[in-house]
Amino acid sequence: MFVFAPTVEVSAHCDLPCGIYDPSQARLEAESVKACMTKANDSDDQTFKDRALMIKEERSDLVKHHLWVLWTDYFKPPHFEKYPQLNQLFNEATKLAGAGGTKGSWDPKVADDLLAKIDEIAAIFWETKKAA
Repeated sequence: MFVFAPTVEVSAHCDLPCGIYDPSQARLEAESVKACMTKANDSDDQTFKDRALMIKEERSDLVKHHLWVLWTDYFKPPHFEKYPQLNQLFNEATKLAGAGGTKGSWDPKVADDLLAKIDEIAAIFWETKKAA
């Protein structure tokens, strides 16, 4: 025997509506990437440089992860309408954290460029939080 209950429509911005989003997670990982670059550049120890490479690449992936969560879970169509540059900012930031950016470079300037993009995204993020 089947019993049909009335359905209730719910809406959430993610699978588990925790409400915890913060671009500072991406920024913290990007700061770690920059520190790895700087310290490895200042070292003559190949073992240290190898470890720095692994950490730099792992943290670059985490930057992308945190940005993607904001991009795909937090920001909604009204945000993209109000801030038309938002998709481009995320695209540029995630590329700066990828193979053509911090994963493929030892130049701290690339990490600075990534941090600047994250800061632009964060400014928009905090504006949307004030409006909510």
